[in-house]
Amino acid sequence: MPHISETVPVHLTAHAEAARAWFSETEGSEFELTGIVDPGAAPAESPGPAASELQLILCGDRGGQEVCLRERFSVSEVDGAFDVTLLRDETPEVGSPAPLLDPPAGVRAGWLDQVLPKHAFTVVLFYRGFW
Repeated sequence: MPHISETVPVHLTAHAEAARAWFSETEGSEFELTGIVDPGAAPAESPGPAASELQLILCGDRGGQEVCLRERFSVSEVDGAFDVTLLRDETPEVGSPAPLLDPPAGVRAGWLDQVLPKHAFTVVLFYRGFW
């Protein structure tokens, strides 16, 4: 099972932020970086010019709905600029993706605090331990 961390390793921070900014611009809506999947699988040193693959959990507004998405990116840095490509899975991952889309534990309280003032009521659905 993949390990999801709320903290992006320091050597991947710039790459993760570049991917988040690129995704936000592409989607036309601001997304927040709330986690990274399997941060230990990324290179231990600064990725440099070689492309590194990052799997990020991004939460934001998509079509008027608050969503959290797990997206894979190829990110490389050339002359101080980042080249970001969204990678699409050809076949779905074995098992349900629901636990990967669930925001990390530390993000939930902040998310709920942001959502409550926007609506007259909020329904939180718990299903097999996920919400």
